[in-house]
This record gives sequence, structure tokens and C-alpha cells, in this order.
Amino acid sequence: MNRRTFLTRTGAAAAGVALPALTFADGGREIFDVIVYGGVPCGISAAVAAAREGARVLLVEPTRHIGGLSTSGINTAESEHMLKWTIGGLALEFYERLGKLYGTNRPEYFFESSAAEKVYLEMLKEAGVTVRYGLRVEQVVKEGPRIRALRLSDGSSVSARLFIDAGYEGDLMARAGVSSTFGRESREAYGEEAAGIRFDKTPRTAATVDAQGNLLPGISAWAKDLKEGDAHRGVMNYNFRLTVTRDPDKRVPIPGPKNYDRARYRLLENWLRGNPAGGGKVKLTDILDLYKRRNGKYEVNNRQDAVISLGHFGGQFGYPDGDYASRVRIVADHWDYTLGLLKFLAEDPCVPANVRTEMRQWGLHKDEFADNGNLPYQLYVREARRMQGAFVVTQRDVTDERRKPDAIGISSHFIDSHHVQRVAVSPTAFVNEGRIWRIGWAYQIPYRALTPRPEECVNLLVPGAASYSHVAYCTLRLESVWMIAGQAAGVAAAALAKSGQPVQAADVPAIQAKLRSQRQVVDFIPGQPERFQEGTNGPAEF
Repeated sequence: MNRRTFLTRTGAAAAGVALPALTFADGGREIFDVIVYGGVPCGISAAVAAAREGARVLLVEPTRHIGGLSTSGINTAESEHMLKWTIGGLALEFYERLGKLYGTNRPEYFFESSAAEKVYLEMLKEAGVTVRYGLRVEQVVKEGPRIRALRLSDGSSVSARLFIDAGYEGDLMARAGVSSTFGRESREAYGEEAAGIRFDKTPRTAATVDAQGNLLPGISAWAKDLKEGDAHRGVMNYNFRLTVTRDPDKRVPIPGPKNYDRARYRLLENWLRGNPAGGGKVKLTDILDLYKRRNGKYEVNNRQDAVISLGHFGGQFGYPDGDYASRVRIVADHWDYTLGLLKFLAEDPCVPANVRTEMRQWGLHKDEFADNGNLPYQLYVREARRMQGAFVVTQRDVTDERRKPDAIGISSHFIDSHHVQRVAVSPTAFVNEGRIWRIGWAYQIPYRALTPRPEECVNLLVPGAASYSHVAYCTLRLESVWMIAGQAAGVAAAALAKSGQPVQAADVPAIQAKLRSQRQVVDFIPGQPERFQEGTNGPAEF
């Protein structure tokens, strides 16, 4: 038997010990029609879609909760930056079910994490999807270009006819030997004017080095060592999306970090001491974004134009292709950074008294993430690996060549990249780098973007870490859009599990017809706007 085995760099493999080979005669191995890896919204949509088509489906989720960031602090469909008519299918059903839960009987695009998890669990249960929690893929076994089985972190083996990698990180894809990349391509790579290193136009005034001339924490490099438009390994920054409240009856004290290092916030201290508001009064909202949500809850996010905020610039380096142990350390470091910043804002004497007072009014909401100390379950991994398939969606595809014959859904979100890093311009000034913010066009997501190169794998679909450039991926990396791609992958996987055809030879017209019957928006609709217009989608907050 010609068997190719790909091992992770964690656990026994990282220690140099070979994992036991999987034997296909193993009577303990579970066999499914479709296995979906990643219980994020993309994976839930894929699993439900496949199960509704009659497939026996296993959903494997590495954490203890399904729902990804929709159940871990991001309480919006991002419809404030999209054309709502492009949201259909299972994504629309999810928002409609939230409306029924809230008693409004209309789609609700702003919600609570606990409500989202309840709806997702109902959808999975009704579809008959088997869910296994707390398991990572450790080993992928292939015969030629076909995946035969997965070894999971509990030692169990599972097999299927079709596999879907819906996760943020693309771990199954990578362990299956499918080509991928991360970071940012140069402008020249695909002819994308928004690609590569991108310096903000306005430097910020603050001391950027210590007494010895070393860069302060949070500053990655000197601007003189970087060139606008060049490729760079860094992906956009990550942060946690906490749910907080000022309601004394619901407020839980924000815990301190396990490892507090005041020096991490020296840059912020220098900025505060430099009269940053031009003589005006600094407010907490100059540093943190606080979005009003339902039932007295607020969602905290990285503030894009802040000197320093929840985004841990540079802290995400090493995560996309890191082994599991490295990622655990990176996540822990993000917690130390996040909780340390909130402690600094609430207590440090260099922080203006009004900011300290306001920060101390906030606490975690006791009704969210109750089994996790009221802290969200997942780090906001905005971007990690991206597949390099036979077709790569680029900036041109999302702005100019927006119609595709193999369309399986439509995205319309802005091209939105958070900053990647902070770089020193001089010992007394710095600039943020990596931001893109462009009003979006509606464009058709091609089925080809979900498929690996045929010589690499023939029974894997990748709707999460899909075949996109960094610039184009900024329009895919939203939970509502990922659900659209996930539904298409699920429908295709169910059909391919029956036919036995390679994913590259799928009957795309039949898949499109099925998706249309399920209310997926596959085609442009005459009379509907194809570009977002400010003010057309209603307020972003309640």
C-alpha cells in the first residue's frame, strides 16, 4: 500500500518519537461520509449543510465550545460593513433564528455570545451532526492524494470519504501536505496595489526606545529597515473580544494577568506624558473601542486609531505555522498583555485620573463565559494560513473581475486589515503598519478557491483558510461570509461523498442549483447595489 503519513510537530512527534501508524483494518476506527475540522461558524455551516443532504457527519472542535468568535465575544454579523442582500442560506437562517430567540421575528445581526451558542447547538442537533470536543488533528494519513484517516489527540482514529478544513488556522490542510502560505504578499506578486508593507501616513509622537537605545515592547522594527509594498511574514494583529458591563448587579471584577510587566506599556506611558490630546482630556475610548450590545453588555475591541490598544502588535508572529505548544504560549501571552493593559489603565499613576476612574467602572459580564471565569474562550485569530490552490482569489477578483462561472456565494465586506505591527520612525516617533480599509464591492466567491491542487489532495475542501491572497482574504475573514463558504463546502462534500469524484471534478452547476434552493445568494440580483453606500445598512450599535 502506497501510504504517505504527515505528522504534526507537537506531542510525540515534537519529541522525536514516531506516532503509531494507522491501520485501515483497525476495527476501532470510526467511518463517516464527511468529517469537518473546526467548530467555528464556517464549520458549523458546513456540517449542517452536509448532514441535511443525508451525509453522516462528524464535527471535530479543538476547544470545549463550538461557534468560534461568534460565541467568544464578536457579537455582530459585520453587516454594518456589508450589503445585507448578500447574506443568505444558513447564515441568514442563523440570524433569523436569533430573531426568534429574541422575540423580534426578524434577522438579528447583533447578538450575545451565549445566544449564538444556543442557536448553533440547536442547528447541529436538529441536523444530526456528531460533535467531538477538545480534540486536535495530530496525524493525517493519505494514499496518494487521498486522505484516508485522521489520528486525533486522544489517540482515536476517524475516517471519511470527504474532509473539510473549516478552522481559522488551516491545520488539517497543512498536515495533509496541501500548499499554504501566511503573511502578506508583495505588490508585485499578484499586481495588488494594496499588498505588502503599508505605513500609516501620520507618525505618532512618543519615545520609542529605552535609555540603552533598545526598541520598547510593542515596537517590532525600525521603519528604515522596511520598504513599502514588500512582502512580510506578519499577519494582522490578534486580540480578545471581552464582554463587559457597568451594571453593578452583573459586573464581575476583571482579573489581573498571571504575569504583569509594567514595561510592556511604556510606549503608552510616554504618549500619555506627551500631552497627546493637544491639551485636551484623554478618555478611555481613545484607547479601547466599546460597542454597545444587548442587555447592558458591551463588546471591547482593539481601537484602530489608538496609540496602543487591545491588539497585541507583534504578539501574533509565530502563530500561523506554530505547533500547538507554541500557540498555547502565544495565547497565554495575549492574555497577559490584555489583562495587563486593563490593569495598567485602572491602576497606574501615569494614567489620567478620569481614565482610571472610568476603567474601574467596568467589569466582566457574569452571564457570559460562565465556565471560563467570564473570559472568552478563543483568541481572535483574524488571519493565519491561507491555502495556495490552483486558483488564488486576489484584489482584482474582489474589485474588478467580480463575476465567476463557478460562484458558490457572494461576499461584500470591506477590504479590512487591522494593523500588523508598530515600527519606530525615530527615537521619538513611531508609525503603525499594515492597515487596509476599503469600501467593498459585492463579488462572487469561486468554488475553485475551496479546492487544493489535484496532485496534493482530491478529497479535501478548505472554506476557512481558502485560496486567497492577503488583500482578498480581508473580505472573506468574517464569520457571516465564512458561513456562506462553509455551506457551499458542505453541500459539495455530501454530493462528492456519494459520487466518489475528486473535489476538483465536482458538478458545480448541480451544487449551485442546490445552494439556490437553500436561499444561498449565488447570483447578482438586478436592482441591488453592488457597492456599499454609507448609511444604507442601519446603525452599527444599539
